[in-house]
Amino acid sequence: MNKRHVLDDLKKTAARLPEKTAFSDGTHGLTFAELDAWCDRVGSFLSSEGIVRQPVVVFMQKSPEEVAAFFGVIRGGCYYVPVDEEMPEGRIRLILRQVQSPLVICDEETKERAREIVAAESLSSRVVCFSEFQTQEIFSETLEDIRAAALDTDPVYIVFTSGSTGIPKGVVACHRSVIDYVEQLSEVLGFDENTVFGNQSPLYFDACLKELYPTIIYGATTYLIPRTAFAMPTVLVEYLNTHRINTICWVVSALTMISAFNTFDVVKPKYLHTIAFGSEVFPVRQFNLWKEALPDATFTNLYGPTETSGRCCYYRADRLCAEDEVIPIGRPFLNREIILLKEDNTRALPGEEGEICIRGNAVTFGYYGDAERTAAAFVQNPLHDLYPETIYRTGDIGRFDADGNLCFVSRKDYQIKHMGHRVELGEIEVNVDLLETVKMSACVYDAEKKKIVLTYVGDVTEKELLLTLKGKLPRYMLPNVLRRTEALPLTPNGKIDRKTLLAAYREGKS
Repeated sequence: MNKRHVLDDLKKTAARLPEKTAFSDGTHGLTFAELDAWCDRVGSFLSSEGIVRQPVVVFMQKSPEEVAAFFGVIRGGCYYVPVDEEMPEGRIRLILRQVQSPLVICDEETKERAREIVAAESLSSRVVCFSEFQTQEIFSETLEDIRAAALDTDPVYIVFTSGSTGIPKGVVACHRSVIDYVEQLSEVLGFDENTVFGNQSPLYFDACLKELYPTIIYGATTYLIPRTAFAMPTVLVEYLNTHRINTICWVVSALTMISAFNTFDVVKPKYLHTIAFGSEVFPVRQFNLWKEALPDATFTNLYGPTETSGRCCYYRADRLCAEDEVIPIGRPFLNREIILLKEDNTRALPGEEGEICIRGNAVTFGYYGDAERTAAAFVQNPLHDLYPETIYRTGDIGRFDADGNLCFVSRKDYQIKHMGHRVELGEIEVNVDLLETVKMSACVYDAEKKKIVLTYVGDVTEKELLLTLKGKLPRYMLPNVLRRTEALPLTPNGKIDRKTLLAAYREGKS
């Protein structure tokens, strides 16, 4: 029988491997038996309170218990809304106001803040500490009835992404799309009972799906790496070795931070054999450093927005790359199709650029309580009008190469018009990142002042770098402003924070 619920495997795994650690933060963990019991308690509490098929906010610190809260909400027939203490308070307020959850699950560290926000917003949400579920009676028959009544089109979570207007968008994904994604990803990357994940992303991003659900399906183990470790490359690699982590699925910036600062000269990750990366273009020079350091490991480029239940394309990067190469996005997983649409909504021909649009099981339901923005991005397939078929318009520009692999070109909003020419900011970054004297870089465009601003980390002065770039880029692509810094700002998910860079330039900060 096909699975139709994301937790279908948890009880089987708990029965088979009850004492094995499922999730750990490096000092404290939950076994599969403990995880399953917590899920039953949380689910039983929800059912006893009459909370069914509703959004439930989980406002906790990153921990094994937070994962248990997610799964417990699902077991109770509801869908979780992750919120994190690192989020600005204004964002948290917007999310809680949007979902109007009857319950906010917190921990000892977040409970006061949660109560203050609920009171300030005059919400009817009840705030309950996760620890209070310890004494909850388990209603096994009720939970089984909830499971039997579940549909694979029922929601699993609402993950909020940043909106261009500053108002976050809540992406709603269902059991079917999450199961399909996790199964496809697991087959491509070869997850099994021996997999030991090192989780990088915060748990309020969909990126963590790559670790959370394969762990309970296969009986793997996931270490929730503390964010502080990512500020110290050598400490981070030593953490991987201490816990024998063999599989990581990280944003490119986290990998680049290790290779760019000569970490491999000091220590190498001894157990890593599976490395997946995505969310940004991997600078070729940094990728090659990883490939040379771990020649026997597999490297896979993953691509896909939150609106498509995680990643929808993959490419096995199995060799060193030439300087002028861009690592392809590759091909879609099963049950997905990539359509490249030109501005006139016709299909782009091979070699032509077009907006990357996605159809198939991966496409989520849209944005929670936001019909207007859902209608703008989740649209009828313009290639036909014969029956309803929703595709997602990513806002990314891509093209197919001669081998049929999809290649990322740029974000629509990274394409600018400068000095009468169309300029890809990503192309400038690629040329800068190839230089041995540069560790990391990012380009932004100040539309008001009509200036391309390059911020970089490296061992070269602004004047020397500009002189070098004059031999690599046409005049209209040369940055108008070069800013050297000790470190690039990162978003909570570890990607380069270009909004902060632009704001810092406008405020005259270094």
